Amino acid sequence: MATMRPLWKPDAERIARAPLTAFTWRAEQVSGRSFSGYADLHRWSTEDREAFWNLVWDYCGVVGDKGSRTLIDGDRMPGAAFFPDARLNFAENLLGKRGEGDALVFRGEDKAEQRMSWDELHALVSKLQRVFRSVGIEPGDRVAAMMPNMPDTVACMLAAASIGAVWSSCSPDFGEKGVLDRFGQIEPTVFIAPDGYWYNGKAIDVSAKAAAIASQLPTLRKVLIADYLGNAAAAAAGIRGASTIAEAVAGMDTAPVTFEPLPFSHPLYILYSSGTTGIPKCIVHSTGGTLLQHVKEHRLHAGIADGDRVFYFTTCGWMMWNWLVSGLASGATLLLYDGSPFHPNGNVLFDFADQEAMTYFGTSAKFIDSVRKAGLRPVETHDLSTIRTISSTGSPLSPEDFQFVYDGIKTDAHLASISGGTDIVSCFVLGVPTEPVWIGEIQGAGLGMAVNVWDDDGKSVRREKGELVCTKAFPSMPVGFWNDPDGKKYHAAYFERFDNIWCHGDFAEWTEHGGLIIHGRSDATLNPGGVRIGTAEIYNQVEQLPEIAEALCIGQDFDNDVRVVLFVRPAAGVVLDEDLEKRIRAKIRTGASPRHVPARIVAVADIPRTKSGKITELAVREVVHGRPVKNKEALANPEALELFRDLPQLRS
Repeated sequence: MATMRPLWKPDAERIARAPLTAFTWRAEQVSGRSFSGYADLHRWSTEDREAFWNLVWDYCGVVGDKGSRTLIDGDRMPGAAFFPDARLNFAENLLGKRGEGDALVFRGEDKAEQRMSWDELHALVSKLQRVFRSVGIEPGDRVAAMMPNMPDTVACMLAAASIGAVWSSCSPDFGEKGVLDRFGQIEPTVFIAPDGYWYNGKAIDVSAKAAAIASQLPTLRKVLIADYLGNAAAAAAGIRGASTIAEAVAGMDTAPVTFEPLPFSHPLYILYSSGTTGIPKCIVHSTGGTLLQHVKEHRLHAGIADGDRVFYFTTCGWMMWNWLVSGLASGATLLLYDGSPFHPNGNVLFDFADQEAMTYFGTSAKFIDSVRKAGLRPVETHDLSTIRTISSTGSPLSPEDFQFVYDGIKTDAHLASISGGTDIVSCFVLGVPTEPVWIGEIQGAGLGMAVNVWDDDGKSVRREKGELVCTKAFPSMPVGFWNDPDGKKYHAAYFERFDNIWCHGDFAEWTEHGGLIIHGRSDATLNPGGVRIGTAEIYNQVEQLPEIAEALCIGQDFDNDVRVVLFVRPAAGVVLDEDLEKRIRAKIRTGASPRHVPARIVAVADIPRTKSGKITELAVREVVHGRPVKNKEALANPEALELFRDLPQLRS
């Protein structure tokens, strides 16, 4: 995977301006050491976690009482406690800036546009806080939102967090059962929904769905309807006791927001596992852990500073929304987009970047690949001069798409491929703005994160594939799972494989440059003849072919072994014939290895995905083996699963 030269290197001026450089100097003063480079700084950050996380708090200007202790039971996972005496409020840290400058800029495809200044955001949060208090919302109560990525959503979250209520959200494209599978477990006191949303130029009315959901949440004290399509009043009228957000705040005077001081470990968010193998697990994240991890990643790894204009293409059902919103704590303007990234065409996000002087462009690996395959070249059509960083996540970014970012989008940008998850609402491995970018590689482990790659025997391996682990506790570990009083589900999810070690479930490999390659999920790893193969290794080869739009790979139990089956969705007008099959096999054989070559290649019209856009290898594997998929509501296109059922090509 290595090349003789990096794709990009930061110049001396960029390194000097990077917040990571200033932080490194501060770390040298604190530690009494001199760091020769990022690897040296990272080593210190995991060896002396107390000094490191203390410095992050101070350097990033966290507002709150830090308390006298930084870490207790630091050798326990789970069980470690960071800043056990601290008191702080998440919303207070995000609402520190005031003025008429943009706090939020919103685009709902080409159908809606809104700007909200810092003062306007503060005023709306103040009024919403009073609405919540008027119905008795207290610390620990749950506020659930089925909302688009729009300013009202951000304001409602901040109002909930200011009181100490626990926020949980999903996107409005979830089906009724999918929403209830999530929110039904956490017994919310407030439910927030829109009248509808725009997607692909079409207005999607969700008022009936919102009413049906509200009727099945018996703990609700308040239902709020956000106006997106212009039908909020009618939608609210169909739900007993509901009001529009505009109506609810109309009688409220603006006053300074009050912030409830809370323990570091107080619950802030409830996020959900993908739920493709059963009812989603409710993952509870802490106030202090989420804040501290996000400001570290934003300031030091993403280089975000006051006045930056930060974008991530995400829905409110993906952890990247939570990550994006924390950008307010750095004084950044959030650029929010809701809808299809290809309406009215594939340039819409680059139009947004050009028009709003975007400095941080965040998206998915799938989007970058789709832009490349559509033949778009924003480098030639848009002014992207303000963009410093292009970030990619959601799935491994292929080497070809690494190259395309520099050839087709921007020649001088820090390309930060990042990976972590809903489980930690943050990253294990991500960008390092002072280091080179090598093709196909994530630059390094996050500061304070004792990341390693282990073999099946629990031994560290280099230049060899293994399990991605974290060997020491970190602040953004979940508080636990909802309705898991003895912690058994939490322990089983991450600590069963290796005792007292976080095993994340990614199949990974260190590179010669100290970077990492993610080869896919461990539970989707292929094992033909007992040899472990990451699915991403196959995708990286086959998706280079212009005839293939996308691919999905599984291991099929067959003849007392496992054989590799590759499903491909051909590009428009392409037929999977014998010649194309031969070229696919040759590409995989030469680009990966003979062991990676699939035993069967099958064309399908569609590939199932989760709501956050990730392909669902496990669900397809279940269908192929004739087993039920337990929670199809987690999928954006569950009907696609039927394309994989009882295929004649897989019977022999």
